[in-house]
Amino acid sequence: MHTLSQLKSGELIGIQYLKISENLTSFPLEILSLADSLEILDLSDNQLTSLPEELMQLKMLKIIFASNNLFETLPEVLGQCPNLEMVGFKANKINQVPENALPAKLRWLILTDNHIETLPDTLGERSRLQKLALAGNRLTHLPQTLAQSTNLELVRISANQLEECPAQLLGLPKLAWFAFSGNPFSQSDVSIKSVPEIPSSSFTLQKVLGQGASGIISKATWNEEQATFPSDIAVKVFKGEVTSDGYPEDELQACLKVGNHPNLIQSLAQVNEKEYLALIMNLIPDHYSNLGLPPCFKSCTRDTFPQGFTLSIEQIDKIVVQMENVFTHLHAKQVCHGDLYAHNTLFDEQANIIFGDFGAATIYQMLTAEQQVQIKLIEQRALHHFIDDLLTICAEEDLRSEKFNLLKQQIAH
Repeated sequence: MHTLSQLKSGELIGIQYLKISENLTSFPLEILSLADSLEILDLSDNQLTSLPEELMQLKMLKIIFASNNLFETLPEVLGQCPNLEMVGFKANKINQVPENALPAKLRWLILTDNHIETLPDTLGERSRLQKLALAGNRLTHLPQTLAQSTNLELVRISANQLEECPAQLLGLPKLAWFAFSGNPFSQSDVSIKSVPEIPSSSFTLQKVLGQGASGIISKATWNEEQATFPSDIAVKVFKGEVTSDGYPEDELQACLKVGNHPNLIQSLAQVNEKEYLALIMNLIPDHYSNLGLPPCFKSCTRDTFPQGFTLSIEQIDKIVVQMENVFTHLHAKQVCHGDLYAHNTLFDEQANIIFGDFGAATIYQMLTAEQQVQIKLIEQRALHHFIDDLLTICAEEDLRSEKFNLLKQQIAH
């Protein structure tokens, strides 16, 4: 985090990344003094409503974040920034996206949690677009021009007002990660009761184990001895608001629809009280760790891994077999995970995996038979990318092995 006083003193000249959060109500024009170097500008968590025309002077700017501000219109000046690739205006009050506001080099657009009802046709004309996050808006339709978005790989359209499954997305050749729950076309009237409901007073939350967009996972203990549940449990308490992937209720329903599988975290019970939604799960043993790391700005949609991290081809092959079994199980239950990645996978030294994070999952039984086939093909691409990413960290001595070649051939088709 930087300060306005640092900026005004000239102390930040030459920096490539600037983050200022000081309840700004206007854009500090001193930022223009960084035009020769600034590539990433983060003005999130301020009170901004507009950006000046002078922003286009930032010729090196590639990424701009302005989440949690007060914008009602996506600034048109963004479209004049020559090298801008990533635009993130999450959680504003945006209801207008002008056709000229989208940069020519746009790869990554985040407009989650706004008030957008329509998007301009120019969105589909941005040929480099790879990642599109639109969850939590008021969209009733998407531009037909998105059928031209042949490089689009990840789409989040959950929690909108879409009446029909957008056919212009289903046939895209590279789409691999797709979240679409919480729309009229994807809603089911059936509430899944595959696990018992229990009161929140049944347990006490202990150490926080992790948190994501939709909630916080904690270790928990029972307040009374339980005969029907294991003693070691984890509880995910949902945040109760729209996330980058959609509504927490949809995530819970997808988890319950999937049921049990040896490579999935087992759901044990649910809490469904006013302003308290939670899922009680088996506690994952301590010897499991993350298989991958989330994508970075450069990789955009593809997983990353710690430097120097490798796996033997035997480990990779075992992991792949398990993930293929998970994939088959999910789609037999008509659930699209939407986020099939190594960074959502835990593994141990014996290459046993546990797959989780259903925040982007969608139950798709209400779609037509043809649409269901297309959804499965979309997630099949994600599975192939998962395998491909693992092969990039294969131990050097295994790169010419038969199993390595077989897996390469498998994802080539």
